Amino acid sequence: MPKKKILQMKLFSSKNSFIFAAQKNRKEVVMYLTAEKKTEIFNEYGSKAADTGSAEGQIALFTFRIKHLTEHMKENKKDLATMRSLVRMVGKRRKLLDYLKKKDIERYREIIKKLGIRK
Repeated sequence: MPKKKILQMKLFSSKNSFIFAAQKNRKEVVMYLTAEKKTEIFNEYGSKAADTGSAEGQIALFTFRIKHLTEHMKENKKDLATMRSLVRMVGKRRKLLDYLKKKDIERYREIIKKLGIRK
């Protein structure tokens, strides 16, 4: 057998063992935000489950995600990518709240009270 073919076989077998080890040690991934949870959030805060564009529904969804990421950041203080995502999400929620405040102050006050955002 030529030397090149033997070397390729060794590389191939080591790749397979690495892949097998990675598959063996892989953890079960559990999503924190399922489709059912989204529907539940939009039912509770929006006018209906299909109304995903309402400001109240989007603010509620952002609040749920922000709470989840805040818990993650408590455990993983050096996770800068998540920190950046968290800051962006807070900014998006802030913009939606400002929009709602400008359009309809009563809806703004209601969503703030329901979600317990302000103290």
